[in-house]
Amino acid sequence: MQAGQQVEQWRQEIVEVSAGRREIRDITCVVDKAVARSGIQTGLCHIFIQHTSASLLLTENADPAVHQDLENFMQRIIPEGRQRYMHHSEGPDDMPAHLRSVITSSSLTVPVIEQRLGLGTWQGVYLWEHRYRGPVRRLVVTVYGMCAGERSS
Repeated sequence: MQAGQQVEQWRQEIVEVSAGRREIRDITCVVDKAVARSGIQTGLCHIFIQHTSASLLLTENADPAVHQDLENFMQRIIPEGRQRYMHHSEGPDDMPAHLRSVITSSSLTVPVIEQRLGLGTWQGVYLWEHRYRGPVRRLVVTVYGMCAGERSS
């Protein structure tokens, strides 16, 4: 390979994140570090959460009121209560958490620009924990694109 030549590469890693409680948690730095470790200069970053009671969001990163409004909205459209649902084996937030994840998203794709997430000024990547006490969540971060080639000896 000649110096400066670009090569297509796939890189993948599992990242663990703990929200611990029902919240919308900023995971932009965690994902951005995985992108940096990949060595991909230009390409795409795909993030997938391996759970059915939490989800991923690309949303406002400046005003926390946005996240509170999202949570308030979700509580109105998906109320809790054992009498409402047949599935409640893990508690009253069990089925509501599954419903929340079904209507939101289990994956995101973000451009990679100069070995970083290509997000807009007010955008961030978030994990939305739908359980009151969520476990550690596993994210599969897959980065595909062009790497700067290594010099041949």
